Amino acid sequence: MSEMNVPEVFGSNVFNEKVMKERLPKETYKALKQTIEKGLPLRPEVAAIVANAMKDWALERGATHYTHWFQPLTGSTAEKHDSFISPTDDGGVIMEFSGKQLIQGEPDASSFPSGGLRATFEARGYTAWDATSPAFLKEDASGDVTLCIPTAFCSYNGEALDKKTPLLRSMKAVSDQALRVLRAMGDTTATRVISTVGPEQEYFLVDLEYYQERLDLIACGRTLFGAPGPKGQELEDQYFGPIKDRVADYMKDLDLELWKMGISSKTKHNEVAPAQYEMAPVFSTTNISADHNQLVMETMQKVALRHDMFCLLHEKPYAGINGSGKHNNWSLSTDTGLNLLEPGHTPHDNAQFLVFICALLKAVDTHADIMRATCASSGNDHRLGANEAPPAIISVFLGDELADIFIKIAAGQKNTAKEKAFVKIGVDTLPDLPKDNTDRNRTSPFAFTGNKFEFRMVGSSQSVSGPNVALNTIVAEALDQIARRLEKAKDVNKEIVALIKDTMKDHGRIIFNGNNYSEEWAKEAKKRGLPNVRNSVDALKAFVTPKAMELFSKYGVLSKEELHSRYDIYVEQYSKHINIEAQTAIQMVKRQYLPAVMRYMEELGSSAAASGEYGEVQKAILAEVGALLKSAYKNLKTLEAATKEAQGIWNVEKQAKSYRDKVFTACTALRGDIDALEALLPRDIWPVPVYSDLLFKL
Repeated sequence: MSEMNVPEVFGSNVFNEKVMKERLPKETYKALKQTIEKGLPLRPEVAAIVANAMKDWALERGATHYTHWFQPLTGSTAEKHDSFISPTDDGGVIMEFSGKQLIQGEPDASSFPSGGLRATFEARGYTAWDATSPAFLKEDASGDVTLCIPTAFCSYNGEALDKKTPLLRSMKAVSDQALRVLRAMGDTTATRVISTVGPEQEYFLVDLEYYQERLDLIACGRTLFGAPGPKGQELEDQYFGPIKDRVADYMKDLDLELWKMGISSKTKHNEVAPAQYEMAPVFSTTNISADHNQLVMETMQKVALRHDMFCLLHEKPYAGINGSGKHNNWSLSTDTGLNLLEPGHTPHDNAQFLVFICALLKAVDTHADIMRATCASSGNDHRLGANEAPPAIISVFLGDELADIFIKIAAGQKNTAKEKAFVKIGVDTLPDLPKDNTDRNRTSPFAFTGNKFEFRMVGSSQSVSGPNVALNTIVAEALDQIARRLEKAKDVNKEIVALIKDTMKDHGRIIFNGNNYSEEWAKEAKKRGLPNVRNSVDALKAFVTPKAMELFSKYGVLSKEELHSRYDIYVEQYSKHINIEAQTAIQMVKRQYLPAVMRYMEELGSSAAASGEYGEVQKAILAEVGALLKSAYKNLKTLEAATKEAQGIWNVEKQAKSYRDKVFTACTALRGDIDALEALLPRDIWPVPVYSDLLFKL
C-alpha cells in the first residue's frame, strides 16, 4: 500500500507564498506582498511578471485554461474558462497570459441576480483579481486542469454583485476600528487586525442509484415525501461511530483533493443522523476561509459522484432526523500573532480581552436581527428551532466563569484568580484532566468557545460570506464607539471599568448560558425584549431597515442600493425554492404516487372479490387506502391552486408570503397523506426508495 506524503501534497495546486518566492524576482515578490498585506495598488509591470510566472507554473501542471473564479449572489461559484492559446502568424499558437488578463475579466453580468442594480439589457460586469486569496488549480475527473483566479465581481457602475466584495470591505472596517481600540489601550505594535474563520461543514451521503430515483432529491436537494423508517437516530449510535469503509474511501479522496488546493481539512467524523458526516478545517483569514468553504462544498459533491454516491448539502434532506449546518468559528487576531479573544490564564486581568468581549456583546445585542437575517433561507427554516440547531432567538453564551467576571465588575465587586480546576475521572490509572474555563453550549446560537465565538445558525448550503460580512461590520461599529470613549478618556483603566458596567447594563440581556431549546427560555427571552423571528420572509426585512442601511453604508461595506438588491434577491430566491418544491411535489404525486396507489387498490379489489367471504381484510385496507387517496387528491388540487396564485403575484414580498403561508402549508398537508399511504403499500409497488434505503444502504 502506497503512503501519501501529506506535507508534499498539501498546497501542491496552490500558487502560494512558497511558489511565489521561488518563481518571482525579489522586487516583484516584495511588491505583491505589499499589495496583499497593506492593500497597496498593484502596478501593471508587477502584474505582468506575476501573470507570466503563474501561467508557467500552471502549464507545468497540465493546465490549458484559466478562469476568473467568483461568487455571484446565487450562493454558489461561477467560472468562464479561457485557454492560454494565442494564434501566431504562421498558423500555430503560443501560450500567453498577460497582467491585464490576470487583473481583470469581463463576464456577462445580466444573467446573474442583481436585485435591480442592473437592467437585463446592461450586460457588462467586471471581475477583479483578489490578490489576498491565492490562485489555485482545479482538477476534474477526466484529468483536465484549470488555473482558478479568485476574483471580486462588480457591475459597470461599481456596485458589488458578489459575496466577496462586501466581505473584503467588512474585513477592512473591523481592522480599522480594532486598531483604534488597540492604540487607545497603548498597543502600537499591530498594523492590521484580521478576522479569522473556521467553518465546519456538515453533509449527508446517499447512494447514487437511490438518489437518481428520487425527483425531489434531484430537483430540491431534500425529500418532499418519506415516511419514517423503523430506525432513525434514536439509539444515538451514529455520532462519532465507526466510519464505514465505503465512506472512509470517500473521505480519504476528499481530503486529498482538498489538501492539494491548500484547504486544511483537519477533522472528519460521523454526525448525529444516519448517513450524516462532518468535516472541519483549521481556521484561516475570513476571506480565504469563505473561498475554501465554497470549494469544500463543490469538492464534496464532485468526489461523491466518483464513489457512486451523491452529497446532499441541504439543511434538512430528511424529516424526523437532524439536519445539517455549519458552525462559523470567528475570531480577531493581530498581524503580530495575538488572538484578541484569547482570555489568558486570568481573564479578569486581561483588559484588552474584556474590552473586545464588550464589543461583541454590544454588537450582537444591537444587531441580532441582522445576524438572524444572514442565516435566512427556505432550507434553514426547517432546521432552526427544531431542537437540533439553535433557536431563532439570538443570545450569547459566555460560560459561567466569564459571565461571573462581567457580573462582578458591573457590581463593583473584586475578582480573584481561581485555581486551575481538574476533571476528576475516578479511575486511578487515568490522569485528571485540566478544565477549560467554560463548558460548551451546543444549543446557543453564538457561543464563546475558549478563544473564538461559534456562530451556529449558518445553514449547511450557505456561503459563509454573508454572516461574516454582518459580524465584521457590527463589531466594527461597536469598536468604533468604544474607541471614541477610550480616546477621550483621561484614565483608560477607569474608563474600561465604566465600559464593562455600561455594557452589562445596556446589553447584559443578550447573555444566556442555559438551555436554548427550553420553553422557559423562549418566555424569558420575550421578557428581555429579544427578537424571535421564526421564518426567512420576516427575518430578511432586517436588511432594509434604516438601522441596517446606516450601519453598512457608514463603514463602506454595502450601500443602500446594494442592501436593497440583496433583500430582493434573497426574498425572490425563497419564493423560487418553494415554487420548485411545489412543482416537484405535484409531478411526483401525479406521475408516481397516485398511479401506484390506484394499482394497489385494483389489486386489493380483485383479491377481495376472489376471496369471497374471506375478503374482509382486503376491503378494510381498501377503504383505508381509498380515504387517503381521496384526501391526497384534494390536497393536490389545493397545492396546484395555491402555486398558481403565488406565481401570479408580482410584488416580491407579497409573493414570498403567499409561498410561505399557502404553498408551503399545502405541500405539508399533501405530504401527510402520501407518507401515510407509503406505510400501507407493499414495497414492490411503492415507486421510490424509502428512508431505510436512503439512510442505511451505503
